[in-house]
Amino acid sequence: MPGQPRLNALKTAVPPYPVDQREAGRRAAILFEEHPEILRLLAVFDNTGIDTRYSCVPIDWYTRAHGWKERTELYLKNAVDLLEKVTLDCLAEAGLEKEDIDVVVIASTTGIATPSLDALLIERMMLRRDVARLPIFGFGCAGGVSGLARAADLARAMPGSRVLFLVVELCALTFRKDDVSKSNIVAAALFGDGAAGAIISTSGTGPEFGANGGYTWPNSLDVMGWEVEEDGLKALFAQSIPSLVASDFRAIAAGFLRKNDIPLDSIEGFACHPGGAKVLDALEASLDLATGALEDSRAVLRDYGNMSAVTALFVLNRMRSRGVVGRTLMSALGPGFSAAFLMLEGA
Repeated sequence: MPGQPRLNALKTAVPPYPVDQREAGRRAAILFEEHPEILRLLAVFDNTGIDTRYSCVPIDWYTRAHGWKERTELYLKNAVDLLEKVTLDCLAEAGLEKEDIDVVVIASTTGIATPSLDALLIERMMLRRDVARLPIFGFGCAGGVSGLARAADLARAMPGSRVLFLVVELCALTFRKDDVSKSNIVAAALFGDGAAGAIISTSGTGPEFGANGGYTWPNSLDVMGWEVEEDGLKALFAQSIPSLVASDFRAIAAGFLRKNDIPLDSIEGFACHPGGAKVLDALEASLDLATGALEDSRAVLRDYGNMSAVTALFVLNRMRSRGVVGRTLMSALGPGFSAAFLMLEGA
């Protein structure tokens, strides 16, 4: 359709330190050996569906205490490094120069940056000084889908402009070795680090962006998010997340599709954020898919872990690399507690 924004490029990146899941579980057992009540929870390392993750710090980093200052310095350095890489890769794929970028949108929720990451990247890469900027914080795991939707909205509102959407999450930097809560153990077993980028424009080639939307559960502010502690961010996860998905997601997704006149059986691909193995099971059931049908989501979870907002774009990139084309529904769940949806149309 003329004037609709298109996905001109999509690239992903991970930091340099691979983390084997078995080794991570062994290290966790040593770290928490003085807490017998925690050791029984370590089976989560074997039940995540993850083989490998990537970290911006070596695994020994997790065995020492760290404060806000150190965590923030590491976040800023590694985030900008990864964002620069995916930006250069996106420009190469789209056949563009850095001077061609008109808007920069960046989503991230695992660190604090003021000046924001977009300003730091503009300075690092010497992007145009009149580039429009939109930093996004607080979407959590939904940030990849919601942020991509906002970037597409900007491209639609500014025909011919080229919007660079970037997302980076450094979940490793939120681990706190003295936190013996279940949420910290689950986060330690589940999360990885990564970044992704996309170029969106009403010109060029690529899949068209279609409808986007979302839903926020009532009385759900304590389901997922961060709690601010003296030495960093503490992960907040409710045990009810898989059951909320199992009981409510079908109706929520159906409402989004009905509102936008999209039959469920017309969707040819699902790029769902893999919050975890149980969440994927619940999503498949809610979307009337066979168990294991979300193979790209499961493969990304296996090879990279849950990279928060970044993960859905890894799933979409894997689908593209496999030649999956046609109408695709992107979805993710995040703090709020909320669901985000975005449609892509065509190859």
